[in-house]
Amino acid sequence: MTSFDSSPTLTAWRALLALAVVFMMLATTGWTAVRHQSGPRDGLEAELAGWAKARVGVRALPDPDSPPQRLAAFFGSIGSTQRARLADRYPLLVGNLNGAPVTLRYRANRKALALSLTEERKRAKDVNLTTAGHHQAVRRMHRFEALMSPERQILAFDPSGPGKVAEVLGDLDRAQRVSVIVPGVDTNLLTFQRTSRKYTAPAGMAESLYAAERAASPRTRTAVIAWADYTAPAGIGMDSATGRRAEDGAVRLAALTGALPGRSKIALFCHSYGSVVCGVAARHLPARVRDVAVAGSPGMRAENVAGLHARARVWAMRDRDDWIQDVPHLAVGGLGHGEDPVTPEFGARVLSAADAVGHTGYFEPGTESVSNFAEIGVGSYDGVTCHSGDDTCRSGIYGNEAA
Repeated sequence: MTSFDSSPTLTAWRALLALAVVFMMLATTGWTAVRHQSGPRDGLEAELAGWAKARVGVRALPDPDSPPQRLAAFFGSIGSTQRARLADRYPLLVGNLNGAPVTLRYRANRKALALSLTEERKRAKDVNLTTAGHHQAVRRMHRFEALMSPERQILAFDPSGPGKVAEVLGDLDRAQRVSVIVPGVDTNLLTFQRTSRKYTAPAGMAESLYAAERAASPRTRTAVIAWADYTAPAGIGMDSATGRRAEDGAVRLAALTGALPGRSKIALFCHSYGSVVCGVAARHLPARVRDVAVAGSPGMRAENVAGLHARARVWAMRDRDDWIQDVPHLAVGGLGHGEDPVTPEFGARVLSAADAVGHTGYFEPGTESVSNFAEIGVGSYDGVTCHSGDDTCRSGIYGNEAA
C-alpha cells in the first residue's frame, strides 16, 4: 500500500522543485498566459438585448442574473407554451439559466446546438479557413451532432471560445442523490467525450459512475451531472498553477448546486484541477452538498480540511502511479495549490484507489476507485474501502447524516 507520509528532506526538495516549476512556466508561457481568453459572444449578446425588451403579456422578463429562486418562481408562473417560446427564442440564455426548469433547459440547449451546428457547417465551407481551422470546424460539427442525440440531456451549453457543456444522466427532478463530476485541465467542448480512452473524459466518467451507483443501490433514485461548465486551464501552464480559473469555476459550481431542483443530497467528485475548483467553492456550497471527494488532486488551495470551511465531508484518493504525487503540493506567491489532500496533515477521509491506473484511471469501470465514489454518491458509506484498510475513513459519519 502506498504511503502518503512526508519528511523534512522531501518537503525541502519539493520547495526547490516548486520554484523550478515556477521559473519554467514563466520562461515558457509568460505572464500573458493568465490573460482572459474569450470567444465570440454575438449570439448570446443579441439574446440578452432581446430578453431585456421582451414581455410575457405586460410583464417584463426577470434579470437573467436574478437568484435561482426568483427565476424558478417566474417560470412557474407562466404557462408551458410561454416557457417553450422563451426557450426557442432565447436558447443560449434559457439553456444556461440556473432556476429554469431542467426539462426546459434541455429543450433550449437542443435548439442552441442546432443553431451552432448550422453556423459551424457554414464556417467549414469557408475557403479562407486554414487547414487547422477547417479541421476544428469539422470536429465541432461532430461534437454538436453527438450532443444532439435524442437521449441526451444537456443542462448547459456555450459554444463560444473552447466551449462549455454539462450533461445529466438520470432524472434530475426526481433524484434522491445527485453526483456532480468536476473535471480538470484541458476540458472543453471537444474533449467532453472521447471514443478512445472513453472514461478519461467527463461524459465517460459520468456514464461509469451512474452505472456504478445503480449497481450499488438499485432502489436509490440517482442522477449524475458531467459538469464541464467552466473554463478549465489549457495544458500544464500558468493557469493550471494558479487559482484564477478555479475561482471563476467555483462561482459557477456554487450557483449550480444552489439551483438544482428538489431536495436531493449532492456529492461532488473532483478530478485533478477540478479539485482546486471544489476547494475554492467549498465554503460557498449549500448544506445539501454532503460530500466532496477528490482524486489525483494537486491541492485544494487550503492547508487542511478546516481551512476549506466546508460543511461537507471531504474525501481524497490517489493511486500509486499517479504522476500528480510528484507535483509540489505547496503555495508560493500565488502559484501552487497547497497541501496534498491525501496526507494525514490535511485531514481528509482517505479512500483506497488500489486498482486505478495513472492520473486518469479513477473512473474506469470495475475499479475500486469508482466503486468508492458510487458508495459515497448513494450515501452507502459502510461500503467504502479506506486507504488504510480499516474503517478510519468512515468514522462518525452516520451521526452527522441525521441532520
